[in-house]
Amino acid sequence: MKAWINPLELDGILAVDKPRGVASHDVVSRVRRLFRIDKAGHGGTLDTNATGLLLILLGKATKFFDTLLAKDKAYTCTMRLGCETNTQDDEGEVVAEKPFDYVTRGDLERVLSEFRGDIFQTPPPVNAVTLDGVTRFIRQEGERKQRFVHVFRLLVTGWEPPQATFDILCTKGAYLRTIAHDAGQMLGCGACLTGLRRTASGRFRVEDALPYADLDTLTPAQLVERTIPMPTAAALLKETF
Repeated sequence: MKAWINPLELDGILAVDKPRGVASHDVVSRVRRLFRIDKAGHGGTLDTNATGLLLILLGKATKFFDTLLAKDKAYTCTMRLGCETNTQDDEGEVVAEKPFDYVTRGDLERVLSEFRGDIFQTPPPVNAVTLDGVTRFIRQEGERKQRFVHVFRLLVTGWEPPQATFDILCTKGAYLRTIAHDAGQMLGCGACLTGLRRTASGRFRVEDALPYADLDTLTPAQLVERTIPMPTAAALLKETF
């Protein structure tokens, strides 16, 4: 067990690079347990099967939750052409496999351009939820109400069929697996999301984040050094992307 830290030194934001297979709340719990911190949370859930930037709010910084949640976010996404699942990502059951050889990078770029700007999205019919290492599929009951989001930037950055990669900058609440799924429908071959990495949340960047595995070797003094203090964090929150 690491030494107790004066909570007055831990009012701020710790940026962590979360690996796949670890839940957001587990990262928070690990920080709290390792350093005996009572008040901690995160600035927006990152799915268990996703990687990348997770902002841990310590002490008084927990009041930034709503502000951080509303910030625009950037992701790198990987999709698989020719495969449809009931969750629209690789966590679900395969429901269809179709030929994709005829699809070109230009075709994908053309289709994805349709998702830039203001769009309405229908939530996936099935969500995969992992609890205690067990994945369960939960079907959404009732009407799936459309969600309005804005996509500022969407660019194809990798092309190795059946895999393709795209970078996206969007408002909160965008269903990225739905973009992959809907693009597959427009292409006629189907598609699902196979990788998701959050690279930025507002002015916070994943390249500045602490690797999750390094938490175990971090000393209390190093934790304080890695924590973005309140004045700096507040200033960053006022800046646009």
